[in-house]
Amino acid sequence: MSVNYGTAGGWYGVGWYDWADLDLIRARLDAGADPNDGVQFHGRPLHAAAGYGSPEVVAELARRVDDVDAEFDERTALWAAVFNNRPDNARALVAAGADPWRPMMAGWSPGRLSLATPTPDLFTIPAGEPGLSAAETAAVTEARRLIAALGEFEYDGLGLACVAGITAAEAVRRLEAVPVSGDEVEEIEEDPWDDFDDNLAVVGITDVPGGCVISQRWGFIPADPEVNKRLSIGTVSYGLFANPKSGNQGSVTRDGEIEEWDTHPGGGGASAHEPPEEILTTYLYHGEAVAYCCAGAGLRLPDARAIVGTPDMWLRLPQHLL
Repeated sequence: MSVNYGTAGGWYGVGWYDWADLDLIRARLDAGADPNDGVQFHGRPLHAAAGYGSPEVVAELARRVDDVDAEFDERTALWAAVFNNRPDNARALVAAGADPWRPMMAGWSPGRLSLATPTPDLFTIPAGEPGLSAAETAAVTEARRLIAALGEFEYDGLGLACVAGITAAEAVRRLEAVPVSGDEVEEIEEDPWDDFDDNLAVVGITDVPGGCVISQRWGFIPADPEVNKRLSIGTVSYGLFANPKSGNQGSVTRDGEIEEWDTHPGGGGASAHEPPEEILTTYLYHGEAVAYCCAGAGLRLPDARAIVGTPDMWLRLPQHLL
């Protein structure tokens, strides 16, 4: 007799970490949970387990599903395992019959994507498979360097504009900004919420290889559309506001026009309709929102000083940009 576990195909209440619990998942299955459907966000249980669970759970589900290579949101469970850097889960899926070289996601296959992961020898490469191009290999190398160079830091509440091809001095001119004293910045950093509207006018700016970075540790102004329209004339600017309430909010502004708005930099939402290079970029900077924006603008930061350290210059923006 089946047990009533609520809605969602019998998977109601199963959380991210539960997909590593073989006893729990097996009990749900034995009680009548649908092995093929019903999981919130992931649609298919095997996809959820592949991305977040254990190889034992993956093997159990793979044994019960109708098709180990069934797609959800245009990707297989094996893609989810590779994309989330779960090589043991990927091996369990291949042992159950999953195809590493099945094309999806703008022509990428799980096997080809695995060549960009820390385990490039995960699958046997078939004859005729070209592997990564020189440009793709260079992108992988730079992503690893940039992420390591930036390191880990707390960036909730951070506003950021990564601008390609212009100097800090040119950005100052475009923004009509004026210098701010270090003493004034110290007062702001002690309590950004005191006279917050006025403090929003103060940003840091730093020259970096490839362009410049405008940052604000206490607000969204560097990601503001009007700021990025000015900065991006003749070039491109990647904006980011790490909203503590709703997550990372990104934008791409090119030559004074907003090209993409309300994006989720560093998210895992690659689409098969995106260019192949964007699929790779989404994987390389998954969970790395700041590095994603820097890389998008072609900035090669040597460290995180331009983001959370002492900038080259503190500036006050004019009121008409706020």
